[in-house]
Amino acid sequence: MLHDGREALVVDPGEAAPVCAALAARDLRLAGILVTHHHGDHVGGVAELLAEHPAPVWGPANERLPVAVTPVTQGQGVDLLGLRWQVLDVPGHTAGHVAYFCDDTRLADDPLLFCGDTLFSGGCGRLFEGTPAQMWASLSTLAALPGSTRVCCAHEYTLSNLRFAQAVEPDNADLAAYVADCQALRAAGAPTLPARMTRERRINPFLRCAEPAVQASGLARGAGSADPVAVFAALRQWKNEFR
Repeated sequence: MLHDGREALVVDPGEAAPVCAALAARDLRLAGILVTHHHGDHVGGVAELLAEHPAPVWGPANERLPVAVTPVTQGQGVDLLGLRWQVLDVPGHTAGHVAYFCDDTRLADDPLLFCGDTLFSGGCGRLFEGTPAQMWASLSTLAALPGSTRVCCAHEYTLSNLRFAQAVEPDNADLAAYVADCQALRAAGAPTLPARMTRERRINPFLRCAEPAVQASGLARGAGSADPVAVFAALRQWKNEFR
């Protein structure tokens, strides 16, 4: 949820009850809902939420969603809370996945990215419907955003992701420092999110498939070549099996 003290936008409400409670606690009006993709843990609460708080919904043009939405795709914009949100096509996790990015100068803090399950801190989403080439292109698009961008992904998977990242790049000093920071945050009951894009570029193996150390790990896992797409595919398969 993002709000200005009067109105709120909500991203990917998998459940309605926590959103309704948050709106009531802060005396906010629901101004709109942004949906990144069709999975139930992202849209499961939309219909119930709308029953109590009617509002417009925007979602990916190329996916089936449980309610009527204004369809959006690459290059379009959404105006909410007096801010302009750019739509980015980021297929890979699902075929029509989109992200929402705002670097509007009226935003009081650094740019915001709502990226659903495409990019996580230290990781990325599984490829349920897309290809490695699509996901690598999508992640490269996100990695090219300003370094100060706040990465608002959909799940607190950071520590699990970082265990894998250290298996890929055990000698990455930036990664070791980030692990320590995130462990301290979780021990204090605080979230690791939002992450910062500048740090993700230094520690996230799925953004670093053109780096020699990551390429070496990918080749060791059967990548076949040092091409970033081949390395990404090998890493993603390894992560699927990693415990």
